[in-house]
Amino acid sequence: MSRSKRPPMKKAQKVGSLLKEMLSDQGLGEKLSRYQAWLIWDQLVGEQIARRARPLRLRQGVLEVQVDHPVWMQQLQMLKPKILEKLNAQIPNAGITDIYLRKGQPGREASQVKKKEEPGPPAWKKIELSPEEQQAIEDKLQDVTDPELKAEMRRVFTLQTQLDKGRSS
Repeated sequence: MSRSKRPPMKKAQKVGSLLKEMLSDQGLGEKLSRYQAWLIWDQLVGEQIARRARPLRLRQGVLEVQVDHPVWMQQLQMLKPKILEKLNAQIPNAGITDIYLRKGQPGREASQVKKKEEPGPPAWKKIELSPEEQQAIEDKLQDVTDPELKAEMRRVFTLQTQLDKGRSS
C-alpha cells in the first residue's frame, strides 16, 4: 500500500507486540507463550534461586530446570507447586504442567555470571619469622630422627608461630 493511500497511524506499535502478532499469524503464538518462562524466571523465583537454577528446555508441558547443587534441588522440589502456580498465573496459556529438576551447572550468559574473586592466603600466612623464632622451632625438633616427621612438624610449628604472631599484632 502506498503512503498516500494508507491511513495515518494514531500511535506507533511496539516491536514486541508486532512480533507476537506476526508469530501468532504463523501458528507459533502458543510456542512463544510457553517460552516466556525464560523471560520471567528470575523475577518469578527470585534472585537467590535464579543464581542456582535455570530453565533448560520445555518438552510436552514439562519445564526442565538445571540446578547446581543437590540441596537446592531438594528446596526447589518443595517449592515446585508454588513455582508452577506462579508460572501458570503469569503465563496461563503456556501449558506447563510440571517441573523436572536436573543436576548440573546452570548455563548463563557471561554478563549474568558474577565471578567471585579467589581469596588469597590469610594475612597471617604471609608473616615472616625472625631467625630467633626459626631457631626455636629447630631446637624443638632436634630430637626427632624421622626426616618426614621432622619436616611436617616444622611446617606445623611454623604455621602456629605465624598464626600466634598474626593474632598478637
